[in-house]
Order: sequence, then C-alpha cells, then structure tokens
Amino acid sequence: MGSFAAKTLLQTETPITALRGRFHMYEGIKLMPTYHPAYLLRNPPAKKQVWEDVQLIMKEIEPGRPS
Repeated sequence: MGSFAAKTLLQTETPITALRGRFHMYEGIKLMPTYHPAYLLRNPPAKKQVWEDVQLIMKEIEPGRPS
C-alpha cells in the first residue's frame, strides 16, 4: 500500500519512508506499507526497497521460503 492508504489505515502522519520495511497491524491484519507504483515511475532507485518489502511479504506468506 502507498503512503496515503498507509497513513489513513494506520491513522498516523509518519512518513512512508519510516513505515515501510516492516509489518503494521490494522484490525488484526498485517499490513506492509511500501511506495506507490506512481512513485516508482518517478523514482526508479526506490524499486530496490519495494523488492525488499515484497520479499518480506513472500516470507510471511510462505514461511521457510529462502530469501
């Protein structure tokens, strides 16, 4: 989820740069804030960070999966 969605659901003004990279809880559901695809189009170097976020999500979904 991107910055607007993360800030809305988590009811915070914390920047997406501080929220991404770790799971947060929303009504008992784990959320992984990350950069919005439009941001990645404007800032291609951030793709590496999103890939790291996706790897954490895959590891959470499929425990035991190699990183």
